[in-house]
Amino acid sequence: MKKIKLKYVGAKPKVSGKGVTFDQTKPDRYTFLNAAVELLEALSFEVAENKKVYLYDIQKKEYNSRKLTELLKKHCGDLDAIFNSREEITKAMIKKYTDKVKKNDKIGKDERRAWLGNIKVMHDYYLQYVTNESAYECALNALAKKIHKSHIETITFPLGRNHGLVLSHLVDVLRDHKPPYDATLRVKDDNGVAVGELDMNRAVPLDI
Repeated sequence: MKKIKLKYVGAKPKVSGKGVTFDQTKPDRYTFLNAAVELLEALSFEVAENKKVYLYDIQKKEYNSRKLTELLKKHCGDLDAIFNSREEITKAMIKKYTDKVKKNDKIGKDERRAWLGNIKVMHDYYLQYVTNESAYECALNALAKKIHKSHIETITFPLGRNHGLVLSHLVDVLRDHKPPYDATLRVKDDNGVAVGELDMNRAVPLDI
């Protein structure tokens, strides 16, 4: 197994017999890791009794790959265990793509061979993309656990630096949490300044 390293790789590739393009609607999750780790660090304190968190003074830092990995291990536990499945995920992804090409009866022999070759060439790219995605999922789950453990009801934060995007992704994670949260994200006015607010609303009881 190759050594795990977090690094920017780019948007999810779209491979064909004519070459490789990149789907900008599916950006590399590495893009959001810095903001996710900033939020994890900012929430690592005693939450006030009113369960409202204000992140106006959130520290803005640019973490390198080594520091990101170190902080993710701090918040996610055994990060290596989380990454153990990345080879299998990548292998399954490539198999899915190659099987689809092999079954495509609308392309010729030469195009099929070129297509399969392009998929093979992209193996390391897919592997890094999956690694970054796994790290980001780890960060989102850690944020959800912190919110639940500390009974946080709202998080107010300054706009910018991808914090809003990270918390918008967190909304879906919170809805899948046990117990699930009916969380919403909005922009509001705070004394003439536009800020973001994540409202956990309430934990929805699980149907038993």
